[in-house]
Amino acid sequence: MRSSVAACTTAQPGRACLQRGGARPRPRLPAAPAASGQLQPARQRRRQRAAAAPVVAAAAVEAPASSKAPIDIEYDAVIIGSGMGGLSTAAQMAAKGAKVVVLEKYIIPGGSAAHFDRQGFTFDVGSSMMFGFGDKGTTNLMTRALAAVGKRLETVPDPTQIHYHLPPGPRHPQGWQVKVWREYERFIEELTSKFPEERDGIRQLYDEFWKVFNALNTLELKSLEEPRYLLEQFGRHPLACLTLASFVATNTGDVARRCIRDPELLRFVDLECFLWSTVSADLTPLINAGMVFCDRHFGGINYPVGGVGRIPEAMADGIRELGSYVEYKANVKEIVLEGSGEDARAVGVRLADGRVFRGKTVVSNATRWDTFEGMIGEEKLPESEKLFRTRYKKAPSFLSIHIGLKADVLPPGSECHQIIVEDWEKMEDPYGTLFVSIPSLLDPSLCPEGTHTFHSFTPDWIDNWSGLERADYERKKEEVADAIVARLERVFPGLTAGTLFREVGTPRTHRRFLNRADGSYGPIPSRRPLGMLSMPFNRTAVRGLYCVGDSTFPGQGVNAVVFSGFGCAHRVLCDLGRQPTLPGIDEGYNALLAAVRDRA
Repeated sequence: MRSSVAACTTAQPGRACLQRGGARPRPRLPAAPAASGQLQPARQRRRQRAAAAPVVAAAAVEAPASSKAPIDIEYDAVIIGSGMGGLSTAAQMAAKGAKVVVLEKYIIPGGSAAHFDRQGFTFDVGSSMMFGFGDKGTTNLMTRALAAVGKRLETVPDPTQIHYHLPPGPRHPQGWQVKVWREYERFIEELTSKFPEERDGIRQLYDEFWKVFNALNTLELKSLEEPRYLLEQFGRHPLACLTLASFVATNTGDVARRCIRDPELLRFVDLECFLWSTVSADLTPLINAGMVFCDRHFGGINYPVGGVGRIPEAMADGIRELGSYVEYKANVKEIVLEGSGEDARAVGVRLADGRVFRGKTVVSNATRWDTFEGMIGEEKLPESEKLFRTRYKKAPSFLSIHIGLKADVLPPGSECHQIIVEDWEKMEDPYGTLFVSIPSLLDPSLCPEGTHTFHSFTPDWIDNWSGLERADYERKKEEVADAIVARLERVFPGLTAGTLFREVGTPRTHRRFLNRADGSYGPIPSRRPLGMLSMPFNRTAVRGLYCVGDSTFPGQGVNAVVFSGFGCAHRVLCDLGRQPTLPGIDEGYNALLAAVRDRA
């Protein structure tokens, strides 16, 4: 076993990090945001790069050295895709002595957690809002995932999770703003000041989230499909397990309406869920919400110095150092099955170049649509997958705008992450919610002196971009981006004039480079779910085949897919005989779990 050294050191941001005030009894918060060291080393490492001229362009990404994974051995696991779900599975398995190979179609690891360079700016492909880098409890999954392969990253604490800019309503005719401070009590007081008569309801609601989080943060997080682990955890932490069991079929909206009456505040709770689940509170399991809404105050939001892509790069390095492999330009076209029907078993994969990698198990970090329809065949779709498609549908993709920006455009006191909603009724529509990340406020080394990296993204559907000729496609990209930037100007005056570089990505871009069906963010409920009981875990109906990532519990988000990787690795290791199980109970328990899920 490798040392469980903490996987992150936390640097001080360019402004003072707020210390925690007095906490209520229920939220078990750390004494203060983890902080060691100063930001000065990051500033010293600032790349002295000239500011780019205004341009809309693409540049090549430098590929890591090939791992030259052999094809004449049988791996313990062949893992399709180097997103954070696949990498965390590989890391946990490699740390336990398993031999794995990760096959990545693109030339760098990370998927939507990767980063890229343009004209002297380093941009994150997706979100810059990183959970899981805390140093206490058990939900600090990013810290633990890196530590499993002997890695640690310097991070910068963000004093806020989000600065919300919200639309007018009866109570706030001019609109309103609220910041989700890292300091929990400061956030609660600010939100309460907007809805003073809902003071008790706000406390009750967020106390419910803390009940969930405090229970989760007590347990070792492994596979919920493995009964021996569950019985062990129940023996050690019975109250935590009973607490989670009481919420397992509950959605966030159910609890919100019991605590709160104000329609505008209920819409805010919807938005709090939508920003990471892309659905309203009614469709968001409470257990998922509890983890997100409390870890932002417990472990906090922490940005990895050098960009989000440093996380998958470090994990890939660690996996290789443990004797396993990460192979790039490895386009998996087929999951190889032996047998047929219910006797079919996954025994490896075939690449587009003809190479075959054989494994005792196959783990797919692709979406369930890409996995089953794309790599097995729709005619072989198991009944459980057909039922999954009645419960879940593809979430929208995103339109992304990456901008290199003159620093003086940003208003004083700007926060790294901001969300803009102009009309509650359009919140879930394409372009209805605008997300903004400015990670260079935390890590100035991402861009040239006197500039910032500015990333805005908003939900969009691939149907809006289908059937367009190249010239029409390029023209529409710029027209849509111009309209979004014009809306952003209300919060960031001078954004257009201060743009030094701009690159626009559409759902087609996400489909191409992230290799995801329709560029989708992942599955979302097509009807009201029964809490987390409706969500699939890692095992599939095809023996030897597992899924990991946002198509499995607990869903979307970087920390969530890392959680799924921990669970997947544990379940696979048990099935390989590398971890102890309860053979007499295991299969019966999983049959019951599948039956409940398929009927949820």
